[in-house]
Order: sequence, then C-alpha cells, then structure tokens
Amino acid sequence: MKCKLLLIWVCSLFPFALGAQTVDEVLRNVTTSLSTGQTAQAVTSFKQAIGLNADKAEMYYWTQVDKNSDECPLLAQELAVFYKKDRSYDKAFLFYKELLQQSPNNVNYLLGYADTELCRGKEDDALRTYEKILKQDANNLTANIFVGNYYYLKAEQEKKQLEQDYKRIQAPTRMQSARYKDNLKTLLANDYQKAKGYLLIVVQQFPSTEAGKTLDKIRLMEKEMNR
Repeated sequence: MKCKLLLIWVCSLFPFALGAQTVDEVLRNVTTSLSTGQTAQAVTSFKQAIGLNADKAEMYYWTQVDKNSDECPLLAQELAVFYKKDRSYDKAFLFYKELLQQSPNNVNYLLGYADTELCRGKEDDALRTYEKILKQDANNLTANIFVGNYYYLKAEQEKKQLEQDYKRIQAPTRMQSARYKDNLKTLLANDYQKAKGYLLIVVQQFPSTEAGKTLDKIRLMEKEMNR
C-alpha cells in the first residue's frame, strides 16, 4: 500500500515526465498521419510539435511537407497563428504570404496578413490588404474599423495642415479665404466621407462608442461646411 501511495506521489510531482514525447517523435506522428490520410490527427500533432519546438516544426514544414497537398495550408496556418500570437510578426507574415499564394482571396488569410503588416509598421500596405478584404466581404467588421479610422486620421492630419497654413497668413485675401474653405470642402467630400461610409457599417454591426464619436465629429463638420 505504501509503495502505491509513493508511486502516486511521485507521479503528481512529475505529471509530464511519464509518456512525454520529444518534438522529433511528434513530427514522426505527423508523417504517419499524413501518409495514412488522417488529416485532423496530423494537424493536431503538428500543433503539438510547434508548441514543443517551433523552429523544428517550421523546418519540417519546409522540407517534409508536400506543398501541393491539401494538408499543406492547414499546417502553414498553424505556424502563422503561432508566430502571430508569439509576436514573431516577420515569420507570421511569411506564412500568411505563403497561404495567400495558394488561396489569394481567402478572407481569413487576408485578415492575418493585414494584421501582421500592421504590426510590422506597414500601415499603407495593411490598408490595401483590408480594402481587398472589403471587396470580398463588404461588411467585414475588422476591415471596416481599420479603413474607416485610417481615412479619418488621414483627413484630420490634412485638415490640421490646412489650418496651420491658413493661420500663417496674417491678412488673408478673399481669394485665399475662399481657397481655404474650398480645400476643407474637398477634404470633407473625400477622406472624411470615406471614413464616414466605413464607420457607418461598423456601428450597424457593433455598438462602438469610438466609431459613434468619430461619426458625430464628421457630422458636425458637415453642418459647419454647409452654413
């Protein structure tokens, strides 16, 4: 009885020691599952391998996985998701790019790609990707939030510059004043209206306080411009 209790106690101290697999063993399981058509098991084992050693799992993907197989994008997605969560954005970007080469219009892949572009400081590139998403899914919440806020902030920066330039003129002529107002109206009709359109889609789907506040600011500008 004492021996049994001692064994239970030892196992409780080292719950993973018994039966633990190395990353190489897990990757061999992936190979076996792939060869026998057990796709779900292959993906599960590959995810486990990534958790044990992402570098070895990645090397396995590049050297052992048939890039024309149906399982290939499933394994690439596991690496993309892992690296994104790990904040290894350059590697995540690489795998989302790999996925898009196989399925260029896949919205989930495009979302991951855009997110990693943004995290890598490539805001303009992210904008183009989010706009591509909206061509596939006009109501996509994430894309509408980003694009709406992008155009609003861009318009705000341009408006600030116009105001600063105008204030530097000590005694503006009528022509200068008229040009200033025309520039503001043009800005309102372009980037502010773009922002408004995207953010309206946001609030129709989700009660976003921030989007609502931004829309209120744009509406206030519209009233001031139309006086």
